[in-house]
Amino acid sequence: MTLKASVYIATSLDGFIARESGELDWLMVATSSSDDHGYAAYMATIDTLVMGRNTFEKILTFGEWSYPHKRVVVLSSTLGAADVANGVEVHPGPIAELVDYLRDTGAQSLYLDGGQVIQGFLREGRLDELTITRIPVLLGSGIPLFGALAADVTLQHLRSTTFESGFVQSTYRVLK
Repeated sequence: MTLKASVYIATSLDGFIARESGELDWLMVATSSSDDHGYAAYMATIDTLVMGRNTFEKILTFGEWSYPHKRVVVLSSTLGAADVANGVEVHPGPIAELVDYLRDTGAQSLYLDGGQVIQGFLREGRLDELTITRIPVLLGSGIPLFGALAADVTLQHLRSTTFESGFVQSTYRVLK
């Protein structure tokens, strides 16, 4: 069974996914429009979310659980099953073992969320597609979407969409 791993994420124009403190205030202000920028359509193609501990803990601060109808797996070596609720699973990694586990338990389409998770899948050559929405704001510093790589990663541009909000969304296939 083929397992597709993809990313759907927003960054500041200078490539940050959050402030250094992890705060997303700049993103919450920017996304106050009623346009979901294709998010619902993307989520309809996903059966499993894989996120890191920091992303999971941030989502918990939003109040109501954001993913009641999706399988969610937190990649963490510090959290245990007792630390999560809402049917969330915890897997300690490494990524290769997580991918095998997910494939063996029926996952077909992964949504990767969180900088460290995305960077890890990219470094290991297990990321298939990236959809990046650039928000027209410069943060100057913060948590970058991408980190160090051992080699270049070649991408094939699939499409770009501009929105009235000023957002620019581009989708790329990772060439292997």
